[in-house]
Amino acid sequence: MENILGFFLLHREAIFIVILSIFLGIEVISNVPAILHTPLMSGANAIHGVVIIGAIIVLGHADSSGTKVLGFLAVILGTLNVVGGFVVTDRMLEMFKKKK
Repeated sequence: MENILGFFLLHREAIFIVILSIFLGIEVISNVPAILHTPLMSGANAIHGVVIIGAIIVLGHADSSGTKVLGFLAVILGTLNVVGGFVVTDRMLEMFKKKK
């Protein structure tokens, strides 16, 4: 428990920035009109592709088992996010196609 508290005290500025980013992201995403959802989803998929590449690079340079586990989780979750984004975008684009 002391180690966890020490980690939070040591990195409190970074944790504060992450928490603020979460609230800002929720606020921005909740105010996006439906017409902009598909282009924004495509952009988010591109950004997550870059995040996956970065996670793979960091995973390759990991020294401890804890960083390897976190890197592996980052790669898996980023990949799931990209695949899910493409599936949702494809389903939304199917709605705009003419029915035969």
